[in-house]
Amino acid sequence: MATFIRHIDCFPRQNEMSTKPAESVTDSNHSEKFCNISAYKFVPVDNIAELKAAWLPVCKSKGLKGTILLSSEGINMFLAGAESKIDSLLELIQSDARFDSLPVKKSFSDYQPFNRMLIRLKKEIISMGVEEIQPSTKTSPKISAQQLKQWLDEGKELTLLDVRNDYEIEIGTFDDAIDLDIDHFREFPAATKKLDDAVKKKPVVMFCTGGIRCEKAGPLMQQRGFEEVYQLDGGILRYFEEVGGAHYDGECFVFDQRVAVDPQLNETGTTQCYACQAVITEQDQQSQLYDPPHACPHCYREEDERLNQILSQRSTALHQATSTLPGSEPYNNVRPINVPLRHDNQTCLEMFEQMHCHVEAGYWESEFEKGLIRYKDQPITADAIVRSGYRIEHLLPQTTEPDVARDVGFLFEDDFLLVLNKPAPLPMHAGGRFNRNTLNWFLGLVYCDCQPRIVHRLDANTTGVVVYAKKRSVANALLPQFRDGKVTKTYLAKIHRTPGEKQFHCDASIGRQPERAGTRLVDPAGDAALTEFEVLDQDAGEENLSLDSGQSLLACYPKTGRTNQIRIHLSHLGFPIVGDPAYGLAEERKTTQTLAVSDPPMCLHAWKLEFDHPESGKRMKFEAPRPNWGSRG
Repeated sequence: MATFIRHIDCFPRQNEMSTKPAESVTDSNHSEKFCNISAYKFVPVDNIAELKAAWLPVCKSKGLKGTILLSSEGINMFLAGAESKIDSLLELIQSDARFDSLPVKKSFSDYQPFNRMLIRLKKEIISMGVEEIQPSTKTSPKISAQQLKQWLDEGKELTLLDVRNDYEIEIGTFDDAIDLDIDHFREFPAATKKLDDAVKKKPVVMFCTGGIRCEKAGPLMQQRGFEEVYQLDGGILRYFEEVGGAHYDGECFVFDQRVAVDPQLNETGTTQCYACQAVITEQDQQSQLYDPPHACPHCYREEDERLNQILSQRSTALHQATSTLPGSEPYNNVRPINVPLRHDNQTCLEMFEQMHCHVEAGYWESEFEKGLIRYKDQPITADAIVRSGYRIEHLLPQTTEPDVARDVGFLFEDDFLLVLNKPAPLPMHAGGRFNRNTLNWFLGLVYCDCQPRIVHRLDANTTGVVVYAKKRSVANALLPQFRDGKVTKTYLAKIHRTPGEKQFHCDASIGRQPERAGTRLVDPAGDAALTEFEVLDQDAGEENLSLDSGQSLLACYPKTGRTNQIRIHLSHLGFPIVGDPAYGLAEERKTTQTLAVSDPPMCLHAWKLEFDHPESGKRMKFEAPRPNWGSRG
């Protein structure tokens, strides 16, 4: 789950707030209540370290909790505790002439909203990052809550500008206020440049929670040519206190455990997600995705946005890397072959003929005669004896590979898995005429920090969902699921002819050894195989334009994972796949397995895939969009 932290550095962060009510305190005026204060003042301060040393022990001795920010530009504070103790501290602070007129806002809660006492020394008490703005010497004029309400009641032409962050505005703001869509007040200067020039000519009333951000926002806007700028004195909270919720829609976000208050300054049911800090409304809390303290609907949306961004970046990178197909330029292709134990002490020619029995007779003798079979960079003869572990190389000089499809779709990625929608024709790995024009090679151009490993394979001519592991350990954890039938696979296939049954199956065993051109045959002595089929659609004349006369669309459910299993089974049953170059109708068959880009497609698509995530154990479900041939007309 992605995590993101939202905060303004003039306020306490979430981990500085209490996560449950503390012991209550008794006060003469507000029994069993905590007094919450907020206060700020822009004034030059040259001894902030001394003030911290003097004030912090006093705060702790009085049992106060919260945050005081001190900087050379002033003070900003949020504290809670017994009202008498708060008043005693304020008396101490205001005894300093620089803070004697410190305006203080008070409210009361049933619990302590903070869990520790901090005094922080900062460069700015509210971070905007524009050093020439000094509110202690110049700020914009203030407008009272009553005056703003009167203007709004009268319909006075003005612009309301909300200078708060996007997550605050989500739960409430003034009617028709401009939202600058910022995530931090440091983004405010850049955001104001996007305002329409017409706004500069009429009154602008800025507002924030308590007024502190407007102290800096106003002078900046005046500096940039806004002719008549006001700031709401005391912010939204004072507006609520003095005139209520007129012209305001929703709640006001506050930076303490209450999270939000209504226009009567009462705490609402709105809360914050512990994982991502997002504001959680009461409606959000009804969602099935709300799982406190682990996750909320915003966590999932944030994760989706992050994932979509990553997938888009991967897609762009792959498109750029394959704008010229890597196998289209002539190169010397060296194919390594490690001699297996079963071929120990054979001649080199015998090994090649047995390992590649589907290759036409005489091919390997010709390669030996050309000196293209090599050992330790030297040509080796056909009758040379090879030993287990030898590395023999087959040199293919000035290789130019056939074109392939390169529009790979990225469906999912995390630290463990990569899930793709493979186009066709595109081989997954090197073999035959292909080495660089393969999915493996493409991914190697994009992923520099890991080596994606094949977990299962699709034929070069088959489209759809395919899974790679980003670590060897992940591949080792996933492979048993495929081997033991714990992965649910659903394919789409368009076939010739129309089956007589809605559901049927094939359990014909499949030969272990490839025939010529790499095809395999049904063989009673071969490996057991089972595929179940369901008719989704059949030729219905003009109602389904994706099917020609005598064709059907099937869902295929392979229960085992033999090479070419679905293609072989359908051909064996008399329902060959449309466009299959190896097992299709005689007129559709080719001399090579992999189709050309210009050929009609083989109509087999890995549609859906389900398996358990190797790390979390969660059941993962992926679906590749139907190709054109598999969609209803």
